[in-house]
Amino acid sequence: MKNKIFGIAIIFSIVGLFGCDELLDTTPTDRISDKVVWESESNVTLYINAFYPYIDRYGNFSTSQFSGSLTEGLTETLKYGSYVPGSKAGDANNYVFTPETMSPTGNLLNTWGVTYERIRRVNEFLVGLNEYSKLDEEKNKLYEGQARFFRAYLYFQLAKRHGGVILYTDMNLQKDKDRSSAKETWDLIEGDLDFAASVLPEEWTGANKGRLTKGAAYAFKSRAMLYAERWQSAKDAADAVLALNKYALTANYQDAWKGGNSESILEFSYLVSGPNHTFDKDYATFGEIENQGGSGTPTQEFVESYEKKDGTKINWSAWHVAGGTTTRPPYQDLDPRFHATVIYNGSSWMGKIMENCVDGKNGKFMGYREDTYTKGRTTTGYYLRKFRDEKHTDLVTYLSTQTWVEIRLAEVYLNRAEANFRLNNSGAALSDLNSVRARPGVALPAKSGLSGDALFASIRQERKIELSFEGHLYWDMRRWKLAHTEYNGYRVHGMKISKDAAGYLYEYVDCDLQNRKFLEKTYVFPIPYSELANNSAVKQYDEWK
Repeated sequence: MKNKIFGIAIIFSIVGLFGCDELLDTTPTDRISDKVVWESESNVTLYINAFYPYIDRYGNFSTSQFSGSLTEGLTETLKYGSYVPGSKAGDANNYVFTPETMSPTGNLLNTWGVTYERIRRVNEFLVGLNEYSKLDEEKNKLYEGQARFFRAYLYFQLAKRHGGVILYTDMNLQKDKDRSSAKETWDLIEGDLDFAASVLPEEWTGANKGRLTKGAAYAFKSRAMLYAERWQSAKDAADAVLALNKYALTANYQDAWKGGNSESILEFSYLVSGPNHTFDKDYATFGEIENQGGSGTPTQEFVESYEKKDGTKINWSAWHVAGGTTTRPPYQDLDPRFHATVIYNGSSWMGKIMENCVDGKNGKFMGYREDTYTKGRTTTGYYLRKFRDEKHTDLVTYLSTQTWVEIRLAEVYLNRAEANFRLNNSGAALSDLNSVRARPGVALPAKSGLSGDALFASIRQERKIELSFEGHLYWDMRRWKLAHTEYNGYRVHGMKISKDAAGYLYEYVDCDLQNRKFLEKTYVFPIPYSELANNSAVKQYDEWK
């Protein structure tokens, strides 16, 4: 484990410096921080600590990514079971069925206002550091490197949604300011990450262990530059991560996203006493907690996207027949990563054999729209295992503490694979792809002889499986400009499982009951009306005029 952010220690430190109310309300003040802050290294440390929780805010366990819902609910891999508007309920369904509801006055994927508040806090820190710091130059650079990483991280959240945005790099705030070009926006992000990588250490020691490192800056750059379509920059950043020789794929896939190990490059940790989250409660199987859980469940489309252990594909047509079949799906033959990701009928969970069927005791099926909320039932015949804590059995008394891993080594390999593909380095792309497939405990056969569309399809496949439910697929499909073709006119499906004299009857069922849509204009999210109303210089994106 290289970058472990202990949330509770940071929270206590921030409260001590800023006060509880200022911690909860991140709206910045209208002045540079008091000069006294910059006279003490301990105070400056507390100040920079205030930015580390931003890693949590945009992760799967918080609310800034999609108001608390997983963005996979906007793809073919996850189905939210409720049709009633609400986070982890019907919001995702509303957006895939009626994307016209997205507008400058309402966009659940919008993070504009709160992200600019956070950017302003970072800029306030940077100006104060430059003007008032009494620390030596080496220490100042370490603080500046951390702050500029966070500024890049925040601008990335805006750029991946909008492209070119309004750029602020100091506290000479201009009320009326137009947005910059996409190139200028990505230039700022790349420049900040380059600076961070140049000054941050490979590893911190003592009380500073867990802070941002050189590896984190390079790893995040490898991601950001794919969005910017700067393929050489993405490849070079991934090369730099691997050249450090500080990270390694975990021996078991089920440990890869848990943090505190060799694969984790940047993470945020939680404690029972806070900060914490509700992931276990939200995605619990039927019976774990009364009238809760099962909010979103993996789809049959996702299950069928897995290869067999031998690298071949299963023909699922035998399970798509009208009236169903009593033949058990060949779950046991699938890629080992399936078993670490999905709870399926007959699998073991919390010491129980799951019955994800109609009237099941451990797990229960509910047809979509048969009730307003799932209340622990599954509308697809599956439950999400990935990210769940199997040892967390008292969901009433305690909230969840699973670590959020923002970026891990497998993603860096896959980022470089895509960058190499774009640079026409097919052999190098295959090598990176196969590095991920060769993980101990997975050990899928290596891919060979692929190029062009076939190679890109394999990269897409590997990202979908390896990084499943980690918040990538929806954004990948947007940046690849594939969503308007592949996410139009389709529905997701599940397995309605019923007890039968012969065991179980498996029926392939429609879990949407209407077609999904993706509007090309939503590749760019609109500038919120609140910005337009208060900024006479900014111009709305062409797609939304």
